[in-house]
Amino acid sequence: MLLLIAGLFTVFLVIGMPVAFALALASVPVFVMTGAMPPTVVIQKMVTATQSFPLLAVPFFILAGNLMNVTGITIRLVKFARLLTGWMAGGLAQVSIVLSFMMGGISGSAVADASMEARLLGPSMIKQGYSKASTAAVLAFGSVITATIPPSIGLILFGFVNEVSIGRLFLAGILPGIFLTLILMITSWLIARKNGYEPDLPKVPGGKELWSSFSESIWALAFPVILIVGFRFGLFTATEAGAFLVFYALCVGFFVYRELNLKKLYEAISGSVSDLGMVMLLIIMAAVLGYAMTIERAPQQITEFVTTLTENPVLILALVVGVLVISGMFLEGAANILLVTPIVMPVLVNAGYDPVHMGILIVTLINFGGLTPPVGVIMFTVCGILDVKTGAYARASIPFFIAMLVFFVLMAAVPSLTLLLPNALM
Repeated sequence: MLLLIAGLFTVFLVIGMPVAFALALASVPVFVMTGAMPPTVVIQKMVTATQSFPLLAVPFFILAGNLMNVTGITIRLVKFARLLTGWMAGGLAQVSIVLSFMMGGISGSAVADASMEARLLGPSMIKQGYSKASTAAVLAFGSVITATIPPSIGLILFGFVNEVSIGRLFLAGILPGIFLTLILMITSWLIARKNGYEPDLPKVPGGKELWSSFSESIWALAFPVILIVGFRFGLFTATEAGAFLVFYALCVGFFVYRELNLKKLYEAISGSVSDLGMVMLLIIMAAVLGYAMTIERAPQQITEFVTTLTENPVLILALVVGVLVISGMFLEGAANILLVTPIVMPVLVNAGYDPVHMGILIVTLINFGGLTPPVGVIMFTVCGILDVKTGAYARASIPFFIAMLVFFVLMAAVPSLTLLLPNALM
């Protein structure tokens, strides 16, 4: 039955069916052929999937990210990132990577970050001398940073579906996010030196100019700090933090920058409803297929199959990483987290791995899958906006693939890089 479910799901994806409907229809054989899933139970599972307090964090953070974009905070962050790194070799490429790090505390979505930066920085990078393919590669890979920095939507979904503390996941993503930022900046610097890309700024900006830009951006930069302090002292949960950020963004937009009006507020709410509809449809449909997989004992069967192959934890992790990278090539990130992680997590936990450590590694790997052919969502988003062929993009991405490989090896080999903050603060 598991092979039939997997086969149907693959066929539906190949013929171009939307992922949410492919998830639901692939589960049909279970309740048609076995009678183990009556239609009433299917409806109950769909409704139950939405009745979760931790899941409330998703609409709050989506709305907060859209509010931040219409309040002028994003433009101020671009200016500050440009002053910080625009004088380095690589210019705007460095700016885009630092901006992704800053935006990680606001948007929580790698695809949203890649789309925004492709429109905002892409044309300027091409004018500065970057090829379209190199521009697309830098912007796409930089967006993965957003998936590790709180409040990452991927981490919220992972914590929800695998019953892992979202607060600990948020804290665990901070150091890997900083480390990934540094690795990508070094890679961009090496590429820029090799290809002769000029800095965006003629000289290092003065302290007064930096302080002025920092002061303008402080309202956005302060939120990740507030988030950490809030989790450390138990001021709010991840869900309550999302509600607080919405209130925070409204106050900044209306009373501090005074750029938010009713028209922009309507745009932010409309965009959030559209984004949330897509995410919730995936959650509902994945719940149906997840229940079907549970009935068929998929996690137990896969765990038993892997342990018959090897009992070496390192080899088990390598097998899971391979599965996640391959699934990430075909599935959108949220669908991948909802569908694949409940199956592979029991395997990793049984092998002795920490769920929080694995959560950061898995969510980053899944977003990495979005950078790769044939169906990488982040790749298609950036290439579509900048009109880049996927073959040219893949060739330009080789140095960044190597950099990401180094990052993943270090992440897997040094758990303290991930667990230091959650163990110290929670």
